[in-house]
Amino acid sequence: MPAAIAAAALLLSGCGARAGDASAQAAPSCVDTSGSTVKVGAVNSLSGSTAINEVPIRDAITLAVKKVNESGGVLGKQLQLIAEDGASEPTVFAEKAQKLVTSDCVAAVFGGYTSASRKAMLPVFEDNNSLLFYGTLYEGLEASKNIFYTGAPPNEQIIPSLEYLKQKGVKSLYLVGSDYVFPRTSNAIVKAFAQANGIAIKGEDYVPLGGTDFSTIVNKMRAANADAVFNVVVGDSLSAFFREYNSAGLKAADMPVMSMCVGEEEVKSIGAQNLTGQLTSWNYYQTLDSPANRDFVAAFRSAYGNDRVTSDPMESAYTGVMLWKAMVEKAGSFDTAAIQKVADGTSFDAPDGPVVVDGETHHISKTARIGEIRPDGLIDQLWQSPAPVEPDPFLRTYPWAAGISG
Repeated sequence: MPAAIAAAALLLSGCGARAGDASAQAAPSCVDTSGSTVKVGAVNSLSGSTAINEVPIRDAITLAVKKVNESGGVLGKQLQLIAEDGASEPTVFAEKAQKLVTSDCVAAVFGGYTSASRKAMLPVFEDNNSLLFYGTLYEGLEASKNIFYTGAPPNEQIIPSLEYLKQKGVKSLYLVGSDYVFPRTSNAIVKAFAQANGIAIKGEDYVPLGGTDFSTIVNKMRAANADAVFNVVVGDSLSAFFREYNSAGLKAADMPVMSMCVGEEEVKSIGAQNLTGQLTSWNYYQTLDSPANRDFVAAFRSAYGNDRVTSDPMESAYTGVMLWKAMVEKAGSFDTAAIQKVADGTSFDAPDGPVVVDGETHHISKTARIGEIRPDGLIDQLWQSPAPVEPDPFLRTYPWAAGISG
């Protein structure tokens, strides 16, 4: 079964086609709503190369479930969280998703981090007509009726970061990333934007997921002397990249790094002294000053300790649980079809600001933000979009993006 799932995922990743168009008969649901509790699932990497990113996400999902239960549950039922370790391996994510949906009979699953993990799980949710809430920014070019994407597609994160760099006078970029679908597709978008906007690409390099050897890449980066670095490295590799960057004498003042996957939790692991002044593109920062965010940060610290930080993927995962609750209550049912029917327009006052579900693509509107890493490890917002950005996962409103595939 895992091999078949992985093969299906590879087919889905080849051309950026809309997922979920197949009309195969879904397996009947085994979700039990007859008692006082309803099961929900979480699958995140608690081991392996992306555990550094995903353990905090699990904490945020657990907090959200706790908050829901304290507020009376969903349709009067308490939630029972069944949690699994994806072990940073796409095939393991698919196996655990299959278990959660067909053996544990959960009403929804929250999790996934890399696009490889999401693509491996997608056939499981479509074949069983179950729901996955995926809370990580990603490369777009996908929409499934069985996935709600609460992280940012490219037009809510990647493109605003490029527009910001252009506004700041950047004329050349060096691209670096981990070697899997998200970084490679992200950089295809970067190159198309650059060509349309007169920005030179001075180099493009990748390391295997979990790779730590950046010496050659950073030497090439220094020699290229680009105005900025566009960084789509993820997981454990980030520490090695910035260690090599700093050892080579590169500095934010001269060749800043715009990172897609460096939030407060990663800064804490890498060391703020290694990142001060560097740029990030997210939709959420812990420093946002709003009642919803103050409540979120206070609740998280109360649950896990005052030394803990909150970050964008954590906030998106938390928001996913709350949006699922809102849709279930709007539908008056835990049934997948009923939730899909009422999804459009469902809203939540999230810690990153008001978000609204687009019923056609199952993505949400999000405010785009650019931040700068502080010496204390938190991130100051430098810029934000005037209003939440409407999701455009297939980049249909960007003529220069025609032909890009995932």
